[in-house]
Amino acid sequence: MNLDKAKKRIAKQVKKGFKGYPQITLSYFGKSAGCATEVVIQFAQSEDEEVQEQRFRSEKDTREDEVIQSALLKIIERANVNSVIEIAGVQIK
Repeated sequence: MNLDKAKKRIAKQVKKGFKGYPQITLSYFGKSAGCATEVVIQFAQSEDEEVQEQRFRSEKDTREDEVIQSALLKIIERANVNSVIEIAGVQIK
């Protein structure tokens, strides 16, 4: 899938805001604020259940990696979630 298309479809889901559970949360991590070398995707079926987590790492910026962004989009679509939350910015590790 095209990188721009994947990013736009993820952004569209994020823009909807919190609509209840199930929910996916995306968090980006890196050594500097300008380059996210890791993304963590967390899935919560409900507020009371344990959160499932998956991590993707890359040598380059994961936000600009077509394979990773396409994988995130597929996970979001297949999970049939009501809410997609993206933590703003890159958290420094």
